[in-house]
Amino acid sequence: MNKKDLAIQLHDKKFNCCQAVACAFSSEIGTEEATLFRAGEAFGLGMGGTEGTCGALSGAVMLAGFKNSDGNLENPATKADTYRISKEMVTKFKEKTGSTICKELKGIATGQMLCSCPDCIKCGVEVVEEVLGL
Repeated sequence: MNKKDLAIQLHDKKFNCCQAVACAFSSEIGTEEATLFRAGEAFGLGMGGTEGTCGALSGAVMLAGFKNSDGNLENPATKADTYRISKEMVTKFKEKTGSTICKELKGIATGQMLCSCPDCIKCGVEVVEEVLGL
């Protein structure tokens, strides 16, 4: 099964958009699915239901940290590179969907949907595959 289909299957099982994207790549980044599920829980509905940053994008960016961070608590050396990677992911996601903001993507204020949740999830997966090479 490809990652887009897996992420949609997870979303259909009531994972939020962030959890669906992040958990689809648990084996590739060597992190237990339950850990990613818990880490992504607060990012649903545009970060805690605020309709802010899209959860699918948040899940993709979270994976950048899991994959790229050196995990060095005493002297972290990977932040700048992880920020660069994350910025590239945000840019690519916006190019694909038209926005990074949940309420704009869903058309809540305008009545015109730019990208549905399932399509945002697919775009989040694409960004992970393209930028992180997973």
